[in-house]
Amino acid sequence: MLEFNDVTKRFGDIEAVSEVSFYVEPGELVFITGPSGAGKTTLLRLLIREFLPTSGKIIFDGREVQKLKRRDVPKLRQSIGSVLQDYKLLGERTIGENAEVALAVCGVAKKDWEERVDQVMSLVGLSERSDLFPSQLSGGELQRAAIARALILNPSLIFADEPTGNLDDKTAEGIMDLFSKIKQEGKTVLISTHNKGIMDKHRGRILRFEAGKLVEDSDPKQRPQSEDDEVESDNGKKKKKKK
Repeated sequence: MLEFNDVTKRFGDIEAVSEVSFYVEPGELVFITGPSGAGKTTLLRLLIREFLPTSGKIIFDGREVQKLKRRDVPKLRQSIGSVLQDYKLLGERTIGENAEVALAVCGVAKKDWEERVDQVMSLVGLSERSDLFPSQLSGGELQRAAIARALILNPSLIFADEPTGNLDDKTAEGIMDLFSKIKQEGKTVLISTHNKGIMDKHRGRILRFEAGKLVEDSDPKQRPQSEDDEVESDNGKKKKKKK
């Protein structure tokens, strides 16, 4: 599904991400945690190819992200629903229209918009507030609206950057219940968070970062062996190729 293989990202003399390696299986719930400046947001930007790694490989759905042609980057981003800390909602458009913008940009036929918007608004619990503007919503509702927009193109992976950081405990728990529901539908969910209570309760896999390095993986996954990793032995049986 997703693999970071010895990925490093430098900005001048600053090493934001340093030799990071991990593999995420389809359908996992993964918490990415660590102090401010640990590299969590940089991981998201590398994944959607806002940045290119200085070294190493990022593989998503079998394709090496940094080797994609420029024309293929929008399709990559359609497969990854990004939920950002500041929501990035358009203030002059209603919540439903914010979701429609993503459909328009990606060339989805207009006749299909209403059904798709109704589906995601129902999923996030905003069906009755779809015609309101961002300024008319609470913080929790704004976060749900941002999640709806991230889901509108039916991505296989959701990456949320501190989605509960500005919310009270009750509202934050409601957002996490929503992410659990999304995971149950078969999507892979990566959540950047400082909230230990949420991580303890929802018991996902934890990747802990410090100073750009992955210092803890609570449930490390092995990269699936592919045919490229095998060779024929003299007796005709396959064995692992030496790296």
